[in-house]
Amino acid sequence: MSRAAVGRAAWLRSLFADVRGRLLGHDLFLVSAGVTFYAAIALVPSLVVAVRLLALVLGPERVVELGDAVGQALPSAQGAGRVVGDLVRTAVDVGWGAVVFALVPATVYGEGLRRGFARVSARHPAPPPRPVRGRAGAWGVRLRAAPLLLLAPVGFLAVLEVAPFLARWFGSGAWGTALAVYVALNVDWLVVSPVLLYVYRVLGPVRTGWRASLWGAYATGAFVSGFLQGFVLFLAIPVDLGSPFGGYTQVGGAVAVCLWLWVLTALTVYGYAVTLELQRRFEPPGPGASTGARAASHPRV
Repeated sequence: MSRAAVGRAAWLRSLFADVRGRLLGHDLFLVSAGVTFYAAIALVPSLVVAVRLLALVLGPERVVELGDAVGQALPSAQGAGRVVGDLVRTAVDVGWGAVVFALVPATVYGEGLRRGFARVSARHPAPPPRPVRGRAGAWGVRLRAAPLLLLAPVGFLAVLEVAPFLARWFGSGAWGTALAVYVALNVDWLVVSPVLLYVYRVLGPVRTGWRASLWGAYATGAFVSGFLQGFVLFLAIPVDLGSPFGGYTQVGGAVAVCLWLWVLTALTVYGYAVTLELQRRFEPPGPGASTGARAASHPRV
């Protein structure tokens, strides 16, 4: 192994050791479970807003057609395709008054992420900043999250447009399936990473610099997109989700979705902690440091 490779490996070990130290005393899984409550509230309203806005641009028939393609690309074992198709058909007919009302629960995930980020923005044993007091109140954080809902149709459209190709490739043998997984992985990465970049820079209590934010968001996006493909693989397993819950399949399905959101949120919060440590390395606080760097040591609340 070359000296440069050894140096990079040592740098990465040091980085993740510092991330571990930052999370010391903060139960990441417990914090993520709290944020998942907000995500569960926001999930369906966010999808309704995104689909309705997309129907305004493309037309309801085209959106329903693409939604059916997504359903065909998903494994049939758990009936996920039928759920997606029903959601799209319902969302394209939602009235605009209901869409405006849905913005209230749809933006609550931004508030939850802000609270989770605030827990890890202060290194142990310093007390974490309070994320929804002062200049950035809860409604202020939600307003900052609202642009993501306006941009969501763009990312959603990318997923919908590639779905017909994925549906054909998944049924064309091992090589076709491998190609479909590879394309889906990269499409998810390109859709998720810019969202994480916005979330880390705008919703976090620490305004990290562009370099740290780009590295943190796109690295985290790679893991998130991989996990999304893992969830699709899980949907292909022919198990009865209702068995542990007295045969209530709907309950088992809801728990499975919450588990998915929990892991997704844990990855997102961990990625923010990594971004903060990257910020400390790329722009250490000092007399000549920028405002963003000084904020890494003194989070804004």
